[in-house]
Amino acid sequence: MKDGFAALLRRHRLAAGLTQAELAEAAEVGVRTVRDLETGRSVRPQRSTVELLGAALGLQARELAVFVALARGRTAATLEKATALEKPRALPNAGELIGRDRDLAALIEHLRTTPGVTTLVGLAGSGKTVLALTASAQLREELPGGAVGIKVSPDEGESGVLDSICAVTGVGHPDGLAEAFRHPTLLLVDAVDRARPAVAAAVGRLVVIAPELRVVATARGPIGLPGERVWPVAPLPVPPAGTRTLAEARKHPASALFLERWARHRGDPPPESEVVAITELVRRLSGLPLAIELAAARGRLLDPSEMLARFGQDNAVVDAAEAVRSAVVASYRLLTPAHRQALRYLSTFTHRWSIELAEELLAETDVDVVELLDRLTDLGLVTVRGQGAVRFVVLESVREYALEQARRGGARAETPGVQSVAGELTEARRRHAIVFARFAARTAPMFSGAQHGAAIARLDDVAGNLWSALAHAADDDPETALCLAAKLPRWWRFRGRDVAGRRWLRRLLDDERTADADPSVRAWALVGLAQLANEHGAGAEEIDSARAAVRIFAERSDVTGELAARTVLFALCMGSGDFDEAREQSLEALILASHTGRARDMAVAQSNLTWHDIRAGDLVGAQRRLAEVDRLTARTGDFRLRVLARGNLAEVLRLSGRLAESVVVGTQALDLLAEVGDPSHRRRVLTTIALAHAENGDVAEAERILAELRATAPPETEDPACAVVEAAIALARGHRRLASSWYAAAADAYEGGHDLRDVVQALVGLVAASDDPAERQRARDRVDALVKTTGFTLTARERALLG
Repeated sequence: MKDGFAALLRRHRLAAGLTQAELAEAAEVGVRTVRDLETGRSVRPQRSTVELLGAALGLQARELAVFVALARGRTAATLEKATALEKPRALPNAGELIGRDRDLAALIEHLRTTPGVTTLVGLAGSGKTVLALTASAQLREELPGGAVGIKVSPDEGESGVLDSICAVTGVGHPDGLAEAFRHPTLLLVDAVDRARPAVAAAVGRLVVIAPELRVVATARGPIGLPGERVWPVAPLPVPPAGTRTLAEARKHPASALFLERWARHRGDPPPESEVVAITELVRRLSGLPLAIELAAARGRLLDPSEMLARFGQDNAVVDAAEAVRSAVVASYRLLTPAHRQALRYLSTFTHRWSIELAEELLAETDVDVVELLDRLTDLGLVTVRGQGAVRFVVLESVREYALEQARRGGARAETPGVQSVAGELTEARRRHAIVFARFAARTAPMFSGAQHGAAIARLDDVAGNLWSALAHAADDDPETALCLAAKLPRWWRFRGRDVAGRRWLRRLLDDERTADADPSVRAWALVGLAQLANEHGAGAEEIDSARAAVRIFAERSDVTGELAARTVLFALCMGSGDFDEAREQSLEALILASHTGRARDMAVAQSNLTWHDIRAGDLVGAQRRLAEVDRLTARTGDFRLRVLARGNLAEVLRLSGRLAESVVVGTQALDLLAEVGDPSHRRRVLTTIALAHAENGDVAEAERILAELRATAPPETEDPACAVVEAAIALARGHRRLASSWYAAAADAYEGGHDLRDVVQALVGLVAASDDPAERQRARDRVDALVKTTGFTLTARERALLG
């Protein structure tokens, strides 16, 4: 029961985008309390503590009741209800939707019954996002899979869009999205115009693998996908000319919206004498909700008639785009010069940001950020979306105008002493990059241990800003770009961006302007470079990079860096077949970690040395090491490493012939890996379980897992994991010829891979399955060659199969 609450607390915290320290501060409890609850050390917390945590997490009604009940040790039925209540990250608050009751009802009915892509199309400022958010919020409780949403970042690629969807669904890798969307689910994709080709590619892929998925997108034009339903969103109907009473004005959506927003800022409704001006104003603004809201926000200072006068003396209706721009300009001009400059700096944020990030960005100014945000939200230039710390957004039309002003250098005339206009945007982006380099540096240590999931969530929250900072700093401030990139490899690896991340690191390391950068920064970048290269099978190309990192860290007595570099070098040596050096690196790491009392690094080294025990045929020794890993990770609270060790134990048990135990342990690891989100290890464990089932005669279960492996296998080449499972299934059925052909295919596909034991396993299977003496002898010869060149010792089971 305690494990259930620990897992539930952790999932709610990650969904809220909070670290343990942030949750503890919000709930006014000790960070140790949160840590102990999540690791299961604290079994029966006080009810008041649980309620404080629930309130800080924003839990309400049934969610809060289940949260408290589970913490207090209620029944198994309560646990089942709690599990059913686990939800992806919440959608931001849509705000009040005025004047679109019919549109909303029709859209909800359409999305409820119709899978596929529906794109809300309309002018900028027409209210597409609010309409989509409101519909999504209502359908969230109706659809079995709920509703989630993303906002597209500027110039994002297909993988970036998929990463964002993974983040809000709680899926570790795009391969898991088909499972996440297997039930009718709504996905909101906002701001498609920022990266239309990427959205088209990502969404097009999703609707193929998830036929029950409903996608509602917002854009200024259709995405262009087959079967896409285009849903026009027109401006609000305006009142007829000559409307003279408040009662009449409230009957028409455009003027009703103005009056509602006016009352929010002014408190009282305007006098009847202003109704004619209100009518003319909303007509001149073309009924565009954004323009109307920005105009109403100026009601704190101006009456409607005064606003109207600022549109000029002619009576022409303002063009839609001009209406939005005019409203933005009018609000911008109400700011002081210092606040205008601050808004231009804030507009370098490409998506959501927090007060703390804003304070860092504006640290060199005299602006009070809380006062600034109060002013900007009052004027409708900044909005609040979501519940976590990262919740502020500069409206897109405002951001475009502010960046335009920064390019033109509006600060020169507005603020004496401010740098010349031409350099303001460059300086703002330089500060933006520094802010996120520091943010990434604060987050990086969280990847090593129990906070791994929280670290992913923190970077996911600001993903658009990270990519934007990297792109601009690479040109104007490459040392800062290198500092940022050096802290991102584990996030890139988790999100499947290893190729792109490696390209960035190589480009920055090769840039002559970073040659004199801090050696530690360059060393961490080299570690990341090697790590990412190994992820896509190019580790041998970066062995020298890893060795250089080890040397730099050792010279500087940087224990943390040296341990990380030796661990990566171990993996690269394994991949290149230099097993003796790989073992040497792990032993050096174990000695260094033991001398410095670093339990987690001891666990990593022990886990790596397990492979060498298997290589030597010492399966009992491998089990002992894995038991030590389990003990150390329980002490450190490193959930991810503990799960990976359990997956390795499943493989050791299978190699020992303890097939039923292997299935049980592997299945446990698989369930836990769903939380960790490591796709490569998930495939490895799936393969172990499938082989154990097949070797134990349970062909139906092995075939079920094979289908899952096939669904995520690369289409262009034979997948070795699928081939070896196919072989084991065929052998279990007595189809020896088919089994031998699959084993031969698996051996060829595994050749040159990370773990040569896989090749040995396939070749041993080929010998056991084949009835062709020549084929069996060739397989035996290959096994003998591998044993001689790699130092492998065959297990007793493998020797028996070889005869």
